[in-house]
Amino acid sequence: MVIFRSISDIKEKLCHPAVTIGNFDGVHLGHREIFRRVRERAEEMGGVSVVVTFVPHPLKVVPSHKEVRLITTRREKEFLIESAGIDYLLEIPFDREFAAVSAADFVQKVLVGAIGVERLVIGYDYAFGRGREGDVQLLREMGKCHGYSVEVLEPISNGATVYSSTKVRGMVSAGDVEGVVGVLGRHYAITGTVVHGHQRGRGLGFPTANLATEKDLLPAGGVYAVKVCIGSELLDGACNIGTNPTFGDGSLSLEVFLFDVDRDLYGREITVFFIARLREERRFDGLEALKEQIALDVKRCREILEDAEPVGAGDWGPINCRR
Repeated sequence: MVIFRSISDIKEKLCHPAVTIGNFDGVHLGHREIFRRVRERAEEMGGVSVVVTFVPHPLKVVPSHKEVRLITTRREKEFLIESAGIDYLLEIPFDREFAAVSAADFVQKVLVGAIGVERLVIGYDYAFGRGREGDVQLLREMGKCHGYSVEVLEPISNGATVYSSTKVRGMVSAGDVEGVVGVLGRHYAITGTVVHGHQRGRGLGFPTANLATEKDLLPAGGVYAVKVCIGSELLDGACNIGTNPTFGDGSLSLEVFLFDVDRDLYGREITVFFIARLREERRFDGLEALKEQIALDVKRCREILEDAEPVGAGDWGPINCRR
């Protein structure tokens, strides 16, 4: 996949492009169906598939009553869109100046002038441009003038749940890492770098890798059974997300205990796939009670993970997980 990181990177119009526009945070099953349609239309025309998105997410720039915790980082989104078979990705830098661009100017200068759109595929509720003034009607009217057609997709669902980034955020925030697979199309994952922590886990007999991550969205606090990718290895583990109330830390941390592994991981990048949530985080009366509970958690995680595999691990960029 070719990535254009600004409109000016496109030196000439693309070959019979089928295009979609959106934020595509999470690259969930609804987004993947849009990408499938775009690829299909491109093949029909003997052309190329194109995804247009914005960096950062517009709600990070435009004042809003909503606080958006992004499901995917920029790098993750690029990997996932590429894994969906898209030919070109245009990432438009989004700032206040670009937010003031009218919908009509966006169509004329970007979709028509830079890309040369011939087929546009969008979701039923998509709006864009200054004040979200651009809608399906405007796109179709301008399509008649500029020679492109518009295909509008109805809500995409599994029959019971409409796929949406909002739905994914709600489920992950609630700790429903099992249920979210049916909307996201993969197990929720967090990539980060192993950093030094308080070293308490080693003293308890359960040394943990503390993860620093740029991920916005963390699952609800608690204990999780996880699969962990380190390089090409896929390992079993238990993860705690929380503030370590037994020790009164206060700050949020993400710690992973890898089963039957004893190695120096400091500075290594690892990816944690959340398979199941065991329990909420809670305060224990003393270290012995905490140690006993951790042992029970590890035993339960081993049972859960014995036959489990992370769904969608193969889409995760350069990671090639194996046992």
